[in-house]
Amino acid sequence: QVQLVESGGGLVQAGGSLRLSCATSGRTFSRYTMGWFRQAPGKEREIVAAITWSGGDTYYADSVKGRFTISRDNAKNTVNLQMNSLKPEDTAVYYCAADSTIHLVPGEIPSNSYEYDFWGQGTQVTVSS
Repeated sequence: QVQLVESGGGLVQAGGSLRLSCATSGRTFSRYTMGWFRQAPGKEREIVAAITWSGGDTYYADSVKGRFTISRDNAKNTVNLQMNSLKPEDTAVYYCAADSTIHLVPGEIPSNSYEYDFWGQGTQVTVSS
């Protein structure tokens, strides 16, 4: 079983920055593709960014490219999301997720929430205008 715990959310003004962290338990963290998703009120959960087990490949939603950076530290079992130039439309609950599937295609990164097996409780990010 894998447990994920997010931290780092909060209230920030537009143009500001936040850094989200996801601490994980489980010996096989280093094998998992990790993702950050978000869900705003009344909207579906959407992927924000994801990173392969090695950290060699990443995926970003178009809406956050150039502003957000995902990274991971397999020695510390953590994955982070650095969010810069935040906008009011980034306001949402942010979730950390783990995909335990062994992907045979190098660099393959799932982008749908149903492809991720384990989820954190979420952390609120609010960006004021």
